[in-house]
Amino acid sequence: MDTEHTEVAEETEEFRLPRSRQANERLHAMIPGGAHTYAKGDDQYPENLAPVVSHGHGAHVWDVDGNRYLEYGSGLRSVSLGHAHARVIEAVRRELDRGSNFVRPSMVEVEAAERFLATVPTAEMVKFAKNGSDVTTAAVRLARAVTGRLRVAICADHPFFSVDDWFIGTTPMSAGIPAATTELTVAFPYGDLAATEELLTRYQDEVACLILEPATHTEPPPGYLAGLRELADRHGCVLIFDEMITGLRWSEAGAQGLYGVVPDLSTFGKALGNGFAVSALAGRRDLMERGGLRHSRDRVFLLSTTHGAETHSLAAAMAVQATYVEEGITARLHALGERLAAGVRDAAASMGVGDHIVVRGRASNLVFTTLDDNRQQSQQYRTLFLRQLLAGGVLAPSFVVSSALSDADIDRTVDVVAQACAVYRKALDAADPNPWLAGRPVQPVFRRLA
Repeated sequence: MDTEHTEVAEETEEFRLPRSRQANERLHAMIPGGAHTYAKGDDQYPENLAPVVSHGHGAHVWDVDGNRYLEYGSGLRSVSLGHAHARVIEAVRRELDRGSNFVRPSMVEVEAAERFLATVPTAEMVKFAKNGSDVTTAAVRLARAVTGRLRVAICADHPFFSVDDWFIGTTPMSAGIPAATTELTVAFPYGDLAATEELLTRYQDEVACLILEPATHTEPPPGYLAGLRELADRHGCVLIFDEMITGLRWSEAGAQGLYGVVPDLSTFGKALGNGFAVSALAGRRDLMERGGLRHSRDRVFLLSTTHGAETHSLAAAMAVQATYVEEGITARLHALGERLAAGVRDAAASMGVGDHIVVRGRASNLVFTTLDDNRQQSQQYRTLFLRQLLAGGVLAPSFVVSSALSDADIDRTVDVVAQACAVYRKALDAADPNPWLAGRPVQPVFRRLA
């Protein structure tokens, strides 16, 4: 091995996680994939550098090896107030000694529904569940029931809607899903009203709903969401906003509250519970009531979950919503994200990699893309970048902020990014990132083979 590659090898071997590595082996021995969410799998991190978390507080987490990290994208964007947030934990503790689940609804369900509908005034009814897939699938089922149509139109540019067959069948991980089910799901491009209208015309009177994230890494083009609203009305289909990510982070009432376009149905989760398991399906009364008892039509099996009304999770959701409204959390997330984005871009530019490490998205929901010397997305360069961030004490599969971060935390992150960018520049100059990887590259979640 030449001198330069010896230095690279020493540089990449400085940071080790022996206890995390052992824990990952134990996880894989018992849990398929080694994690309960594919996006948390160790294949998403550099080889042998997937920390196993011991605990977290605020914007920091500690791994079982004793390392402390500034954490971004906490809980897959669910922990937006920071870990063990005092107000949320206090609300949860109040319920724990009072019982968590009963044979009949509790008053907590009344209060949680009232709080939600006050926070999201564009909705008329709400039903709670435990995860996002349950409520998005319930929205699709309801749309099919009320329209009498079978096809579902999903936005092709958005990566995830549900673990259920109607969506997963469209991904590379479609094993076990009947083709007949997958054929009922069609796709439209984000931001292109003409293409969406062409799709609705091609499948005239067949499409039950249009389902999309109203915004993600790009702002909706002017008039786009209103245009979708008009198309849905004209073609008789249900407009569903998946607000799992945009809910609370865009505004307390989600993207629909920010952009002023009201969907027929919308789904919320993630930030709603600050890490506690709670999601919501909300929407028009005449549609939602089809899953209820006060109508004379065929009943729709909308949502019926044993743990959907767990008292402490609903208490967490109420505390989260109150905190957002009273403390201006959405504005704080935007301010922190803007500081971080500016710092990362400046650091990348100063190291000569401003065209290769690209930060994009709304300030409260930043992601980054790693590009090679041909400006193409590269898993190898992502691996290099993640490795350097981890070694600097930054756990960042994205740059999605929590309100627990301080300005000093952001500045520390930017310093670590600058150091990572310096290594990134070396790899670009060598036209080969592999000496800096020390193992296999990170992998996309959706792929056909393990």
